[in-house]
Amino acid sequence: MKPESLPIFSEVKAAAQLPPGLPLLRLGFRPFYLGGALLAAVSVPLWVALFLGQVPFTPTAPALLWHAHEMLFGFAVAIIIGFLMTAGKAWTGLATPRGAALAGLALLWLAARVTALVGPYPLYAVLDLALLPLVAGILVRLLLRARNYRNLPLALMLALLACANLVFHLAVLGLLQLPAITPLYAGLALIVTIECVMAGRVIPAFTMAVTPGLKLMAPVWIERLTLGVTALGLALWVLAPPGVPGLVVLALASVLHGRRLLGWCPALTFKRPILWILHAAYAWIPIGLALLALAQVGLVPVSAGVHALAVGATGGLIIGMITRTARGHTGRPLTVSKAEVLAYVLVMTAAVLRVLLPLLAPGLLVASVVAAALAWSVAFLIYLWIFTPWLMQTRLDGKDG
Repeated sequence: MKPESLPIFSEVKAAAQLPPGLPLLRLGFRPFYLGGALLAAVSVPLWVALFLGQVPFTPTAPALLWHAHEMLFGFAVAIIIGFLMTAGKAWTGLATPRGAALAGLALLWLAARVTALVGPYPLYAVLDLALLPLVAGILVRLLLRARNYRNLPLALMLALLACANLVFHLAVLGLLQLPAITPLYAGLALIVTIECVMAGRVIPAFTMAVTPGLKLMAPVWIERLTLGVTALGLALWVLAPPGVPGLVVLALASVLHGRRLLGWCPALTFKRPILWILHAAYAWIPIGLALLALAQVGLVPVSAGVHALAVGATGGLIIGMITRTARGHTGRPLTVSKAEVLAYVLVMTAAVLRVLLPLLAPGLLVASVVAAALAWSVAFLIYLWIFTPWLMQTRLDGKDG
């Protein structure tokens, strides 16, 4: 018998072919998807308990500001970082942070989340402000080395998010005299803009990939008009006094996004949950913009538009993308389980409960907030239950990543 045919030699050879390092730290989506999902599942029930006065504990910042900030710069930013640190490798062919470097970024994110609850505010601000500039710098370096200039605007969006975050912390500390909610609105506007750009790339591409013969090619000028009007409308919402100009521009942006979504043929996706969740979540962008338009003249509360964009659009796109990309990057089929479909339904239900029910029955506001929080939290607990073991193990196909 040849030595290499012995079982011990086969085991040694197989071990030598395994990618090095902890699986959790091989690619950015692994720690940041798990951290973001955990924050989503835990912090929203905590916020509701604070809102109802059921717990004596208070975060470092005022409770409402803490909730809004952590949903944007804790939860959503974690998923964006995980996505970009993963997609950046595919876009450039260059290595993104892994191992100790990735662990450092994830621990910095985690330290800010913990300090937001128990630490002195200046320390929280310093920790929280450090992450986005680091990630933006990493992404810029990769894109420039690969001459991938097409994706440089995404790095610019990260830099703008970092600026909005800085303004928020300075406002809370009293070093800038403006409402701290304003930079949070700016952060939401920037995140929605990122979603509009990325959705325009992936949703029609995913839809065409599973529909033989389907061609979804919108004219370039329509796409540019849609994004430009949206950016202007969101800027007016954040920076200008409420009024008719904001109403008109935001309403036009809503119509353009509705047209965009219909052009992607959402009716073709009903039998594919991993795809219809992206269409359903995107539908909340025209809804949210329409509600913000109505809020410009006092017809609905601003919070309705904010939560349509934050819960429906952002939450829905996130739960759809973190299931799809995590499956793909762990070597699993792009076919979701019944539990994952339930998570999709729960996030969409949370949006309906938080946005539409209070508009139809204002007296049910407290009940709608509690029910929405429960649906949201259970959705992300389902994600953690399914994906935590997968993201802490090597890929099924044995490849790196």
